[in-house]
Amino acid sequence: MSVPISQQTIGAARVTRVEEMAGPGFRLSTIFPDWDAAVFEEHKDWLVPTYVNPEKMTALLNMHSWVVEHNGLTVLIDTCVGNDKDRMPAENWTNNQGPYLERLAEAGFQPEDIDMVMCTHLHVDHVGWNTKLLDGRWVPTFPNAKYLFSRADFEHYQAHAEEDMDRLSFVDSVLPIVEHGLAEMTEGDHLLAEGLLLEPAPGHTPGHITLKLESGADAAIFTGDILHHPLQVYHPEWNSRFCILPDEARTSRRRVLDFCADRGALLMPAHFGAPHCCHIDRAGEAYSLRWHHG
Repeated sequence: MSVPISQQTIGAARVTRVEEMAGPGFRLSTIFPDWDAAVFEEHKDWLVPTYVNPEKMTALLNMHSWVVEHNGLTVLIDTCVGNDKDRMPAENWTNNQGPYLERLAEAGFQPEDIDMVMCTHLHVDHVGWNTKLLDGRWVPTFPNAKYLFSRADFEHYQAHAEEDMDRLSFVDSVLPIVEHGLAEMTEGDHLLAEGLLLEPAPGHTPGHITLKLESGADAAIFTGDILHHPLQVYHPEWNSRFCILPDEARTSRRRVLDFCADRGALLMPAHFGAPHCCHIDRAGEAYSLRWHHG
């Protein structure tokens, strides 16, 4: 069962998960264009009830941030949907009044404590708490933080002016950060501190990035939306309907799974249900997962 806040250690680092919301998402046949119902039958003993609603065949997804404390830095990874924002036609995301900041405080973090905000990509559900509404204006939620955006993603959304949710979130949750001088655009590998490495992982979006954490014998990788659902561990050829560059998305997904299998690193995605992260094992040419309950 999911809880709003959880903490664990990875080597000398402390990692905190702060949940914004959880519940049913898209039908599996909608989110995965290559969906095969036989896959559900093969895996349903562990998929139900945490990862799939079998009556409607919807994916059960979480929306959460990870906070990494390591080598003197406090890094917040992905900022979910946010409050007070127009996200129509997504009614469940529109004008939220959720307790995200209260949960951060309960976990021990005030907005001023965050040194860096790292957005794995600039989709609507990964940038929302970058800003908050104050006196009718969108202002940075984390005033002392540098916000790390990949330049490729920023330029992609800057050039695509359609009035969809990602455009709305670009205007109210990304551009204000740039205007306040808090944005740092990354290109290629980017070392934040010893043991904290940003790397390009394009495909889901043109500039999708990951954060590798390595501390002694332990490691983890924060993967954003390289995988939306645990079934993609077993079927890494499956892209979500939202993957903009399909071939690159598959390459990035396998690269992440290989890193986890070879390094013994934890896979820490943005949307998996409880227990939210897992180890990856090889199964011949394929992969399997072991849930981590640390």
